[in-house]
Amino acid sequence: MTDVTDADFAADVIGADLPVLVEFTADWCPPCRQMAPVLKALASEEGDRLKVVQLDVDSNPETTNTYKVLSMPTFMVFRGGEPVKSMVGARAKRRLLEELADVL
Repeated sequence: MTDVTDADFAADVIGADLPVLVEFTADWCPPCRQMAPVLKALASEEGDRLKVVQLDVDSNPETTNTYKVLSMPTFMVFRGGEPVKSMVGARAKRRLLEELADVL
């Protein structure tokens, strides 16, 4: 799982060949910290079908505001440069995989 910033969001997410799951996160957010091992596992297991990245909302307000992210964690799936799915809140890996099934 890699970190993206306002500066490289377009190249790493919008221009990606694979669908990209972006976690909008913050250091001060306990549910975001809970999601870290889930997202690392997802990145290693689904890496051939899905790119998993995280964006710190405090350091990257431009992207956060562009996509109107208000709650952490927010997960957005981008495919072909467009957001195709959005989910808010921590969830178990199994549930996350179920919710991602239609975009993988």
